[in-house]
Amino acid sequence: MTTSPSPALPDQRLAAGAARLAARHAGHFSPETVQRLLADSYLRLAETAHVQTHLVVLAERLAAERLAALAHTQAAGAGAPRVLFVCSHNAGRSQMAAALLKLRAGGRVTVSSAGTDPAAEVEPEVAQVLREAGVALEDAFPKPLTDEVVQAADIVVTMGCGDACPVVPGRLYLNWPVADPDGAPIAAVRTIRDEIDAHITELLTSLPGH
Repeated sequence: MTTSPSPALPDQRLAAGAARLAARHAGHFSPETVQRLLADSYLRLAETAHVQTHLVVLAERLAAERLAALAHTQAAGAGAPRVLFVCSHNAGRSQMAAALLKLRAGGRVTVSSAGTDPAAEVEPEVAQVLREAGVALEDAFPKPLTDEVVQAADIVVTMGCGDACPVVPGRLYLNWPVADPDGAPIAAVRTIRDEIDAHITELLTSLPGH
């Protein structure tokens, strides 16, 4: 007999992920809050980012990031500084910046990235030049911009998203005018990677305690 999906979940396969996330955040977020964010993450990826494969897995990962950001905000910003990179499609520049900052910071900074109009997948040339720099992108995927990650960020770095970039009072905003690697030859993508890496070095030296 086929069971009907839970009213709170658009896909019954999300139930296991909801249980895992609810257990992880027990005592902090209700199961209803977890299910709401997980269902919303699934729908955003399906409709906004046009993700077709591994949708259930990616929705759980996106919801986990949103819950962690929400917990950070509710804890009044305790813990490591949080940096959010935003570009249009979260398939090139912001993915490179997030990956490079994670590599250089060594866990001292919490890093997120998102797109105002996310693509379906990370650009293959971007993944290639990051592998050349010693960064693996197996777990990376374009993510929609959500209120939770914006509110939790101490620093928001915008990279070509124009008027669609988020503006939240009290955040430090940086704009890095880096060229879009979409459709560029691999040599140009390497140059963009190196330019972003130079910005990362400057950012790290400006952070407290670095």
